[in-house]
Amino acid sequence: MDSRDTDWDGVRLHVVTGKGGTGKTTVAAALALALASGGRKVLLVEVEGRQGIAQIFDRPPLPYEERRIAVALDGGDVYALAIDPEEAMLEYMEMFYGMRRAGRALTKMGIVDFATTVAPGFRDVLVTGKTTEAVRRRGRNGKRVYDAVVLDAPPTGRITRFLNVTQEVAGLAKVGPIKNHSDLVHGVVKSPETAVHFVTMLEEMPVQETLDGVAELRSAGLPPGGIFINMVRESLLPQAVLDTAVKGRFDVGELALGLKAAGLADNDDASAVAESLAEEVVEHAHRTALERAERESLEAASLPRYELPLLADGVDLAGLYELAESIRNQGAA
Repeated sequence: MDSRDTDWDGVRLHVVTGKGGTGKTTVAAALALALASGGRKVLLVEVEGRQGIAQIFDRPPLPYEERRIAVALDGGDVYALAIDPEEAMLEYMEMFYGMRRAGRALTKMGIVDFATTVAPGFRDVLVTGKTTEAVRRRGRNGKRVYDAVVLDAPPTGRITRFLNVTQEVAGLAKVGPIKNHSDLVHGVVKSPETAVHFVTMLEEMPVQETLDGVAELRSAGLPPGGIFINMVRESLLPQAVLDTAVKGRFDVGELALGLKAAGLADNDDASAVAESLAEEVVEHAHRTALERAERESLEAASLPRYELPLLADGVDLAGLYELAESIRNQGAA
């Protein structure tokens, strides 16, 4: 599927998940920057308590409040929020029961830990509820406060249960504020306003976990978005050379002659240098072939795919803007 055919204009909640080590938080941050470009206002939400957003933007640890952390390409602002389940619970009790003061007392008694032990999905309800509230929130002018919300979500193995947990809670609470709240959150998550994006690398395990995650998401009736293939390394050799190397027909003698003719090696060490280079070429060719096979595997998901480059200098703020520009250029924002 051609990524240029993608239209995210109706999507306001972008959920980003991926196997650990694939750069999920990095991609979520770059996507937020890309979506904010052109003067838009985007909220980037973290729910795992790792302060990964603060680290990637080179900021102090984020408090439980929405705070501007970056200016996007061509203008626009990225705000960030690190959700604290205890604070979210206090807001919840204030909103539905007017019990914020009592809630603080309960928090000191460890009620959140108790509640999440008895009902493990309760913590997920709190953080998804806070996120979807930001999606729905309107200012005094009646317009949405945020043009988009990007959620740096739990890893692929947990994503379907994380997003679907409000339906379970709604099933337990048949009436009242909790039931209404759960229905509202669930309505946003399953609506066309939401898209769940997967971050992967061109390696067997993350690709298979991505395909499994997409299938599980679809089975649950949740909306898959796109696949971001992260840390892609550009092939430095022509395909004909790579095909020859993979088949074991690479001519080391010819390479040695070429090195001597170019003045890159003398007669004494040309063969040794050619042998070393040949080993690297063969290794590069095999890796490229495996990556091509993984690309073909991802086609089975029938989702838009976007490739993000491996950053030679690592992920710093400049690299983050480079990824955001790549996301924009591919039509993903």
